[in-house]
Amino acid sequence: MAKMAGPLEGIRVLDWTMWQFGPVAGAMLGDLGADVIKIEERVGGDPARGMVRLLDYLEVRLPAGRNWYFETNNRNKRSLTVDLKKQKGREIIYKLVERSDVFLQNFRKGVAERLGIDYETLSKINPRLIYACGSGYGLAGPEAHKPAFDFSGQARSGLMWIFGQPGDPPLPGTAGVSDQMGATMLAYGVLAALVARERTGEGQLIDVCHLSATMWLIGLSIGSHLLLRKGWPRYDRTHAGNPLWNWYQCKDGKWLILCMVQSQRYWADLCRVMGLEELIDDPRFNDAEPRRQNCVELIKILDRAFATRTRAEWEKALTEGGDFVYQAVQDLEDLEHDPQVIANKYIVDFDHPALGPVKMLNCPVAFSKTPAGIFRSAPEFGENTEEILLELGYSWEDIVQLKDEEVI
Repeated sequence: MAKMAGPLEGIRVLDWTMWQFGPVAGAMLGDLGADVIKIEERVGGDPARGMVRLLDYLEVRLPAGRNWYFETNNRNKRSLTVDLKKQKGREIIYKLVERSDVFLQNFRKGVAERLGIDYETLSKINPRLIYACGSGYGLAGPEAHKPAFDFSGQARSGLMWIFGQPGDPPLPGTAGVSDQMGATMLAYGVLAALVARERTGEGQLIDVCHLSATMWLIGLSIGSHLLLRKGWPRYDRTHAGNPLWNWYQCKDGKWLILCMVQSQRYWADLCRVMGLEELIDDPRFNDAEPRRQNCVELIKILDRAFATRTRAEWEKALTEGGDFVYQAVQDLEDLEHDPQVIANKYIVDFDHPALGPVKMLNCPVAFSKTPAGIFRSAPEFGENTEEILLELGYSWEDIVQLKDEEVI
């Protein structure tokens, strides 16, 4: 069956990025059907290829010399290896730029300029080019040149004071929260710039950094501080002012979260389902304000009640007992068996050329007429170099010479 065209079919992206921030942005554009060419240093390539452990404790290696970190961040791409320090290497990039739409990079400020692949240089070759930078702290300001990784963005943005309970030390989110959010916003910026180019005919420089993207992720907390001059407090479940907006442990050790922001609407029905009818008209709990004032006591009552049944039993009772807003607190192992995940194809089966049948996280956006998806696995190192050079008009003799000169 022929592959249906994705929304970015016909768009070419040059992806000169490494680790997670930049590569995920490229993979997202690839999911949408763009032809993404991953440009890698001739010897070694993206350092993520050589990872053995993540954060020194999580194994990343897979069979056939692959690793899950690189595979996750680099699907739907082709790989071109080239020495950008050599003039002939840069000439390859310049030829690609002539026929490309987007150039992604997430190197420190100054690296692209030294190599002659900065925005000023490439935009002269192709004025319609969208040049997208993923940086640590933005392109302006006294720290624009500073190096950064995911933890840097989490720390600088204030995110580490969002997680945890009152009194905890600052806590980071795992799995590259700032990297993933930065990538999402970088791809978002590219899409907006492509639309703008349709109107103006011109490309432009866009920048997204760890700091700005992670600040946007916690935008409600920052908005609270800026407009109210009060920071968003850490959540203490034992003192939740609305006990119907809180999470509870069930008899089997699993957790269930109540998400009823309009608590009075659900109060009487919830008491009946939980066998706590005596609390319906109890003056300590019969309205939102007294429940807030007596939240510690009510949470203890609800804790004891939830501990009498398993989570599955509570889910059945809540589903049958009313139109409650609640949810199981799942772990990662639950997701691939979740009927909603399966029905909406958020995790899909993929026939990997080296690993065989695997499951992968799909594009989160569903399109009715121009579907996104996983069309190819992450490329092997330099897998498509010759193919891309032939597309550019190089002959096999040229390619042999470029190899002899260690340009590719």
